[in-house]
Amino acid sequence: MSMLVVVGLGYVGLPLVQAAVRAGYEVVGLDVNERVVADLNAGLSHVDDLSDDAIAELLADGFRASADEAVIQTADVVVVCVPTPLSPDGGPDLGAVTGATHAIARNLRTGTLVVLESTTYPGTTEEVVQPILESVSGLRAGTDFHLAFSPERIDPGNPVYGMHNTPKVVGGSTAEASTLAADFYGKFVETVVVAKGTREAEAAKLLENTYRHINIALVNEMARFCHELGIDLWDVIGLAKTKPFGFQAFYPGPGVGGHCIPIDPNYLSHNVRSRLGYPFRFVELAQEINATMPAYVARRIQDVLNEDSKSLRGSTVLLLGVTYKPDIADQRESPARPLGEALLAQGAHLAFHDPAVEEWRLGSTSLPRVADLDRAVADADLVVLVQNHRSYDVDALAQASKRFFDTRGAATGHKVHRL
Repeated sequence: MSMLVVVGLGYVGLPLVQAAVRAGYEVVGLDVNERVVADLNAGLSHVDDLSDDAIAELLADGFRASADEAVIQTADVVVVCVPTPLSPDGGPDLGAVTGATHAIARNLRTGTLVVLESTTYPGTTEEVVQPILESVSGLRAGTDFHLAFSPERIDPGNPVYGMHNTPKVVGGSTAEASTLAADFYGKFVETVVVAKGTREAEAAKLLENTYRHINIALVNEMARFCHELGIDLWDVIGLAKTKPFGFQAFYPGPGVGGHCIPIDPNYLSHNVRSRLGYPFRFVELAQEINATMPAYVARRIQDVLNEDSKSLRGSTVLLLGVTYKPDIADQRESPARPLGEALLAQGAHLAFHDPAVEEWRLGSTSLPRVADLDRAVADADLVVLVQNHRSYDVDALAQASKRFFDTRGAATGHKVHRL
């Protein structure tokens, strides 16, 4: 039985653990967060895609979590699934990647396959990870150990596509590394696609998310001028998507959330600027448009209240859904946060409801979830649908409200103001 160590036990690492255990691998999860380690070993999950029962099943099949990097010493394969956020200046923050790489290097043995899954800019695997592994361990990539990149494609809460049926891209620093990585993932992924090398695999991930980022920005900008022109953009999109070729529907919203869209394209634009000296203008413009959507929604909310001679200051605004996508608890980069902060700054009395979130913090302000949704909707001066969770009967909520602002195009009725 081959031994796998997964470094980073979050939304990417845990689904990989589950797939590998089911494929017959002996798996140890490594994480620097000792609370996460303790909870997992106690059968408690902290991600949406795996329940407590699923963690208990993994433990019964031999999985264990650890905070001790020495577990790497017995690994045949090590996969790095740590976060890659933005630094305070908006550039890449590879602190978790380099930290994990040093831990691997201190415990690396001959013959091990090391795979980086964390999203990053092209060149990271061979220009950042490889030199650390070689200098600390004294081993050489392609001779003593093997190195590859395989971009994660986890979509939390997706009921159709998971680890097994989402094609997996792999790119090795050598042809042998590519083959070994493809063989590894091929044990539990239906389709493995081999890239020319690590840089192509790294760039593919960024292209996927940059494509979405730019197209979301397009419809977000259209939402603004369509509102000014009295055009129903939601109807426009519905009409356009009847064309069976040459069009893919994207939808406006109060901003973009999660790790992929707000973060990943910036890795690519930063790489272009730092290496080539000129801007990736599409990405930077898309970032500008998408980042200003929460403030735009706040202005629209103010306009709705003004129409009834009410001030935003002192009005009660109820936000429905504060996670970054529907039907999950993940709040990473959720646009609800900057929207809520903008409303608080203008003096609104803010309340929230989300079926997956008990308490929501905005800076130093802690907002408990409203206990009685029906009463809160009826009492609020304005209700805002920020995230359309499946459990919401949106039309009923809109009908029960005094005023209803819909950022997701889900509601109908005369009280509804749509983005």
